Amino acid sequence: MKWTCLTMVFVTAGLFASAQNPTVQGAEAGNGQLSVNISVVGGQAFTIADSFFDEAEKFERSGDYDNAVAAYNRAAKEYQEDKKYARYGATLIKLSNAHLVLSNYAEAEKIVLKQVLKNYTRIGSKSGQMAAYQQLGKIYLAANKLPQSLWFYTQHGILAQQLNDKSAYIESVIGIASVKIKKKDYLLASKDLNNAELLSKNANIVKYNQLIKSNRAIIAEKTTKRKA
Repeated sequence: MKWTCLTMVFVTAGLFASAQNPTVQGAEAGNGQLSVNISVVGGQAFTIADSFFDEAEKFERSGDYDNAVAAYNRAAKEYQEDKKYARYGATLIKLSNAHLVLSNYAEAEKIVLKQVLKNYTRIGSKSGQMAAYQQLGKIYLAANKLPQSLWFYTQHGILAQQLNDKSAYIESVIGIASVKIKKKDYLLASKDLNNAELLSKNANIVKYNQLIKSNRAIIAEKTTKRKA
């Protein structure tokens, strides 16, 4: 009875409408990261798993990542039991990202390597694998494992090109630039940001303009300090 009432409330309110846009990072804290918004919306009836997912997103929006982790865990288990493997994988990426925010790098990495990639390989989802590679790029960047981060952002970009996903490819280029900023390869990072800007302009995509600008500001700040 409890879940029936809860479901009615959620359905009436028209909740649970996220859109997929896996996060690409900034080079450092405060760089303005893109948020992870994995879509798990379909034409099916709202389920217990959906209610757990919705609850997790509410915790996430309020900054309560510990409770978000618990709720994403419950949602993932329910989706797996329901054999909704696309939603299961998407929820695991959200779970990994919540661990990342909490600086639980080892746990965030394990979820993607041992669960997400295995799941998307099994169902043959290249877009899912691409999102997993991007998530690993973020994790390794945050953990300061720069060669690994660069490799996964590169793989992310390769899949984006194969899928002709222009937005994802731009995100991979910005991700690679962020790795180079951390490596203090400012000239190469600037070239990548110029490339990302050109790609965005040609594709008429403006949503990355601020992120590109933020990364350039970091380069300017770092190079100014080095000259001083």
